[in-house]
Amino acid sequence: MLAQIKHLAIASDDYPSLGRFYEVFFGMKESRNRRPHAAVVLSDGYLGLNINPRSEGKSGKIDHFGFEISDLGTVMNRVSEKYPSVEFLERPTTRPFAGISTHDPAGNFFDLSHRSMSNRTDAYTDTSVQAEEHKRRVHHFMLRAMDPAGLARYYTDVYELQEQPRDAGDPRYYLSDGRVILVIAPWRISDWEGSTAELPSIDHIGFAVDSIDELEADIQRIVGRHRVIAPRLLHGGGDEREARLKLFKKCCPFGQYHLADPDGNLIDVLEG
Repeated sequence: MLAQIKHLAIASDDYPSLGRFYEVFFGMKESRNRRPHAAVVLSDGYLGLNINPRSEGKSGKIDHFGFEISDLGTVMNRVSEKYPSVEFLERPTTRPFAGISTHDPAGNFFDLSHRSMSNRTDAYTDTSVQAEEHKRRVHHFMLRAMDPAGLARYYTDVYELQEQPRDAGDPRYYLSDGRVILVIAPWRISDWEGSTAELPSIDHIGFAVDSIDELEADIQRIVGRHRVIAPRLLHGGGDEREARLKLFKKCCPFGQYHLADPDGNLIDVLEG
C-alpha cells in the first residue's frame, strides 16, 4: 500500500511511567536501541508508539499519528493538485520516525516517513520488536472532525486508505491500511452535554486483545500495588465523569471495555 499507519505519539510529563503502563498492560515492547533521555518508543509488532516529554505549550494528550509511505512524490503531487492549503515541513533529524510533518484540511497534523530516511531509529528499525504479532495490539484510533466526509475523502484520495463498510445511518467513516483502522467521527458541541467539551482532535486509541478477562485480571493485580502505572477506571467520580464515559461508550462501535491510561488518555478495548 502507498501508506501504512505506523506511528502514534503521546506527550506526557511522566513519559517513563506512561511507557511502562503500555508495556505492562498491552504488551508493547521497547527497542534495544532506546534513548531514555529523549522519549519512550514502543512497538506492538507493527505500529510504533512514541511517548514524548511534554514541552512548553503542548498539552498532555494523544498528540499525533504518522504514515510510513512508499512514494513521497505521489503524495505531494496529489496534495498540490487537490488540497493546495496543505503544507509540508521537514523535521529535525533527531526524530526517530518523522521525516516530514504535514496536516489534513482540518488541521490535524501527522508525520510521514519512508524506510529509506536516515533518521529512522528505535522501534521503527529494530527487528527484535517487529518479529512477531503481539496478542495485544493497536486496532484503531479515532479522529473527531467537523466534516468527517471531507476528511475521509482526503485520506482516501491522497493516502489510499481503504474505506470499510458501515451501517446505514452511521455518521462515522472507517478507513484502513489493512491493519489499523482510522475512525473519523463527527464533532458536535451538543455531544458534550453534561461534560467539558474537547477540541476536534484524536479522541482515543483502541486495542485488540486476546482476552478482556485476562486484561481485567492484570489490572486488578496491579491496581493498589503500582499506583503510578495503574490505569484510570472511568466509573464514578461525579456527573461530568459519568457523562464523558457515556459519550465514550457510544462514540465508537468497537469498544467493549473502557479505561484511561495514567495521564487520562482514553482507551477502548475489543476482544479478537
